[in-house]
Amino acid sequence: MAILEVKGVNKRFGGLQALGNVNLSVQENTVHAIIGPNGAGKSTLLNCLVGKLIPDTGSVMFDGQSVLGRQPFEINQMGISRVFQTPEIFADLTVLENVMIPCFAKRDGAFRMHAIEMVASEKGIREQAEQMLEDVNMLSKLNEHAGSLSRGDKRRLEMAMCLVQEPRLLLLDEPTAGMARADTNNTIDLLKEIHDKRNITMAIIEHDMHVVFSLAQRITVLAQGTPLVEDTPENIKGHPKVREAYLGEAN
Repeated sequence: MAILEVKGVNKRFGGLQALGNVNLSVQENTVHAIIGPNGAGKSTLLNCLVGKLIPDTGSVMFDGQSVLGRQPFEINQMGISRVFQTPEIFADLTVLENVMIPCFAKRDGAFRMHAIEMVASEKGIREQAEQMLEDVNMLSKLNEHAGSLSRGDKRRLEMAMCLVQEPRLLLLDEPTAGMARADTNNTIDLLKEIHDKRNITMAIIEHDMHVVFSLAQRITVLAQGTPLVEDTPENIKGHPKVREAYLGEAN
């Protein structure tokens, strides 16, 4: 069953056709990768999926509801969380405080910068945040300031902040960008564990093919804003249209 449906999406920026008649179906409880060379339209498509951009034509439906024109907190309430290319954390707060804030946001329905003052004494929320940090192997760092963390640990923290909101769909924008290989492999392992334990659907934009082929069950390849191929990783490898898009040659 498809949890995310993109139908006939077109988006232009002036004379540039960023997306051309994009159709995409992400099945529930799968990991679906969206790949393509630079300028293929991947980021534009992701911004349409979270309501940040409104297509010129077409629809984006999550679990039967349109995401178009919705505010970020509404997207979160629908059950969609996003992991950004550069981890989005509160650098001046502790690791624990970073996770407690979205705990409160889930309960309150609004994201408030002063939330940490309101929830500091709430045992239940603290316990929920601590459990999530344990799940992503960050509990030992709960009192550290988030800004002092390594790139890999900042990514783990951002994952915890997303997962504590109990999303049904996790959108990841190059989750291993800027990481050393060891951190990349740790992130792959973490994402596998999250998917297996929580049955969260994931849509991943990624350049690193090691990450893509380690995680994805389906892959959509974009080129110049248009889908070229959608298939299993096994069939994508060596596909002539994919070789042509990336290398400029079909053989």
